[in-house]
Amino acid sequence: MARHAGPVPIGRPRPAELNPVQAAFIEAACAYGLAYVADHNRPGAVGVGPVPRNARAGVRMSTALTYLAAARGRPNLTVRGGAMADRIEVRGGTATGVRLAGGEVVPAGRVVLAAGAYASPAILQRSGIGPAAQLRRLGIAVVADLPGVGNNLADHPLVAVDLPARSGTAGPRFQTMATMRSQLGPADGPPDLHLFAAGPFDASQDASPAGAVFGLVTGLVLPYSRGWVRIRSADPADPPRIDVAHLRHPDDMSRMIEATLIARAISRIAPLDGLIEGPELAPGPAIADGDTGAIAASIASRVDTYHHPAGTCRMGPEPDGGAVVDARGRVHGIEQLHVADASIMPAIPSANTNLPTIMIAERVASWITAGRHEP
Repeated sequence: MARHAGPVPIGRPRPAELNPVQAAFIEAACAYGLAYVADHNRPGAVGVGPVPRNARAGVRMSTALTYLAAARGRPNLTVRGGAMADRIEVRGGTATGVRLAGGEVVPAGRVVLAAGAYASPAILQRSGIGPAAQLRRLGIAVVADLPGVGNNLADHPLVAVDLPARSGTAGPRFQTMATMRSQLGPADGPPDLHLFAAGPFDASQDASPAGAVFGLVTGLVLPYSRGWVRIRSADPADPPRIDVAHLRHPDDMSRMIEATLIARAISRIAPLDGLIEGPELAPGPAIADGDTGAIAASIASRVDTYHHPAGTCRMGPEPDGGAVVDARGRVHGIEQLHVADASIMPAIPSANTNLPTIMIAERVASWITAGRHEP
């Protein structure tokens, strides 16, 4: 495929398009010692530079606006908005359709589940596909005992160093990115830390003397912590229990402390320091760089999600070892049932998960299409 022929556009802001905080962040990060990176999508790129974004005129180009928009006229496509999937119908070890929450069954010769790392394992569990003991406790008949369904949940945690912004710094809020390797991360592997400038955002006068705030946001993109997703009942309207396990592994907290200290150091370097109007808002001036216990407590109280959940229906050859799908997204033990979303990632990527998830969908779709023509 030609370089510019794909359905999802990718662009990077030019230097003249950066708002003052974003431009100053790149300069300060380079002065700190990070390499300048013109293209973060280049294999092996580590450093600071403009962030690649799938946006056009300020609107994120989702798969609904690209892939789906181009396919809406197909006679074999029906989109059922607002229809909640309850479970997969399975007969004789083969998926035969999807039961909706209202009781309607949509028959199918093949079912591809793409509900995401939270909802895909929940749908499988309601279908009787998952850890047998857990399903029986909920009164669900076991169709396939796959202990890995809902386990291995990985997500990218993030937390910010929040700073009051000087007036006159407004503009686009997410334009730059730094990737780094922590001291506890892989020495020559992919970066395990993200650091990006977010903002400035409007804030109350109580929060910022200048009325605006920006954050140097740190994200841990190779976390060791693992959580889980488990349904509470067989009712599809009953939200599942989710344990994201952020920073549960001690090395994860250590690396987030390191990232916070790096963010603080960069905030004190020109020209970024000149755009800060007043004392640090969080963790706050009362917490010194050397007080790692207080920094850890601040991080633990403010940690949030990057919204990149993955791994809960992970790919692998051994169902008894926790694998849910095979190397082509086919659910172990069930014919004509595939999963094609971030849940099948065996390990979370050291990057945002949007494009890797699209890649998974492309690959699974190509295998299904090719399989139709096999003898």
